[in-house]
Amino acid sequence: MFYQLLETLLLTARDVVPIAVILFGFQLGVLKRPIPNWRKVALGFVYVIIGLTFFLVGLELALFPIGESMANQLTTPEFLHPDGEPTPFIWQDYLWVYIFAAAIGFSTTIAEPSLIAVAIKANEVSGGTIGIQGLRISVAIGVAFGISLGCFRIVVGDPIHYYIMGGYIIVVIQTFYAPKMIIPLAYDSGGVTTSTVTVPLVAALGLGLATNVDGRNPLIDGFGLIAFASLFPIISVMAYAQIVEYISKRKAVAEQQEEHTDAL
Repeated sequence: MFYQLLETLLLTARDVVPIAVILFGFQLGVLKRPIPNWRKVALGFVYVIIGLTFFLVGLELALFPIGESMANQLTTPEFLHPDGEPTPFIWQDYLWVYIFAAAIGFSTTIAEPSLIAVAIKANEVSGGTIGIQGLRISVAIGVAFGISLGCFRIVVGDPIHYYIMGGYIIVVIQTFYAPKMIIPLAYDSGGVTTSTVTVPLVAALGLGLATNVDGRNPLIDGFGLIAFASLFPIISVMAYAQIVEYISKRKAVAEQQEEHTDAL
């Protein structure tokens, strides 16, 4: 474990140091301005390297093996038909797979560091209009639904492009009706979900499911869940904004009616 920790530390430093070089280089070489509080900035980069190292090692030792193991166990014939009946499997037999996919999608998205960072910045820029928890939960719901739907697609064997095209048609329609300030953030929310925590667990789930379902090819059917995890948060975030806007309008109308009644 010590050697694994040391190796991850060196790899993380190798990835982070070029970012620091670019930032410091542009600040000093292009902008030609000193770095404010450079000691704190340098210490911050050290914290980033150490934190990412422990984070990645923790994922490798804990979450990844458990996620892959559960994906395989949930799709074994012994679990799906514990009574030993030789009847063919149907999509309803994989109910626990859909529930597990939704649960793992929601929980990993809530814990996604990139989403937390985007939610905090969106809250700051909007002056508190966009809630941190509201954005995180709406994105997590979209990921949960998308991964669960993706698992259903693997089980039934439908072509993936039908689902993706249908989802983006919904996105295009929502774009015309959603509040303008939420549209760019919604599009970005789909990208921040495909990061350190979500991708490995979702990929392991898809491969495990495609391996254990008869007639599925892990290479063809096992991948594609990340596309669902990126698409449906866009829909859920815009839907969240539309619902909030609708409730606000109804509340404003009710207050106006109440004021008018009091005036009479």
